[in-house]
Amino acid sequence: MVNPTGASRRTLLTTTAATAAVALASTGAEAAGTPGPGGPQPPPPELRAVLHEIDQRRIEATVRRLVAFGTRHTLSAQDDPVRGIGAARDWILAQMRTYARASGGRMTVELQSYVQQPAPRIPTPTRISNIVATLRGTTSPDRIYVVSGHYDSRASDVMDHTSDAPGADDDASGVAVIMELARVLATRRTGATLVFAAVAGEEQGLYGATHLAQSYREQQADVQGMFTNDIIGSSTADDGSHDPHTLRLFAEGVPTSETPQEAEVRRSVGGENDSPSRQLARFVQDVAGPEVTGLRVRVIYRRDRYLRGGDHIPFLERAYPAARFTEPAEDYAHQHQDVRTVDGKQYGDLPQFCDFPYVARVARVNAAALWNLAQAPGTPRGAKILTADLTNETQLVWERGPEPDLAGYEVVWRETTAAEWTHTTPVGNTTHHTIDLSKDNTFFGVRAVNHAGLRSPVAFPTPQR
Repeated sequence: MVNPTGASRRTLLTTTAATAAVALASTGAEAAGTPGPGGPQPPPPELRAVLHEIDQRRIEATVRRLVAFGTRHTLSAQDDPVRGIGAARDWILAQMRTYARASGGRMTVELQSYVQQPAPRIPTPTRISNIVATLRGTTSPDRIYVVSGHYDSRASDVMDHTSDAPGADDDASGVAVIMELARVLATRRTGATLVFAAVAGEEQGLYGATHLAQSYREQQADVQGMFTNDIIGSSTADDGSHDPHTLRLFAEGVPTSETPQEAEVRRSVGGENDSPSRQLARFVQDVAGPEVTGLRVRVIYRRDRYLRGGDHIPFLERAYPAARFTEPAEDYAHQHQDVRTVDGKQYGDLPQFCDFPYVARVARVNAAALWNLAQAPGTPRGAKILTADLTNETQLVWERGPEPDLAGYEVVWRETTAAEWTHTTPVGNTTHHTIDLSKDNTFFGVRAVNHAGLRSPVAFPTPQR
């Protein structure tokens, strides 16, 4: 039970002081001095080594090799050794197995296949195969983080499985990133388990990712975060503008999987901006910003772009936090287009339109996010605000995490009109805390911290009578 009068469990902050603190944060004083809860988290030496090892030349070579298969359409040949999705599948599988051999047995590689029966954009029974490399964690192996790219491609006609469909940006770039991450991280020991997945069937309807997400759901796997990298190969927009230092991260507000009961709670507390996916996106901004990766992560408060979808959606549908990385502004002449020249303009998703230094920076954003997620404690479970009594203070409770290096917890908060967490207070290795701020006026969260100072994503508490 929480002792509401215990001074050691309270943060004494008057309304006037709280207002002044908010004003201080809004001036940027926290960023200039003491880091706030949304401030950048400097990379430890091991992460710096990981980021340094990411090789732009390898990423470019992977994109060009995938393009060389001619087409990787889901309905293309699966038994041709040089052309089609089967040849691409076999090459990715072989490369991933090469990386796994350097892991000391910690990484395993699976060819996850099933036969998709006729369905939209699948006219006949079709084998769909994912290549899934799993790097098992050493201290929290049951906690899983997934990163994916899709290796299938398409031409202008989504059913055209014979024409060239190079798919350099969409999405050889994403596959090149996850393969490079698998190569670099295979030699490292991580606390939690990391999964690097090259999935198929995306252009036909997210089939491969759906199968992967469903397999985790059937296993009741503890997937605490998923990222898809889809169209992350270019920093040039269709109007020629160039932005090589911004990466979009699409993160939904109202959860796709929300039940009627959960919707009622969300409406009552105003939690539209505090889904698990939004907390995951805030975490990425904290650990993978420009100071660390050379890219500004621009969070977009949407599940995806208009009329589009990606491989994070099947995970969202199964109540897993997930988000999508995408380049800053797309050039539609170089995606979902037949290779051709019209009035001197080149169409088609060709490697010449990729920006490989930019793709390497995207890989570093992914690496920083995944490494911190895997080495930090998991997101706290069972976070609640006790609401049985009418009071102007806030009583928070949560469950203690299982991590062996857990040091304690922090409570974060912000004004209801603020997009990011602005304040934090360490509360020690406890499972409850009382703070002298009104739960009616403020949003609160709880996150775990380990002995190395690495922080988990924030858990947004729900009310409990």
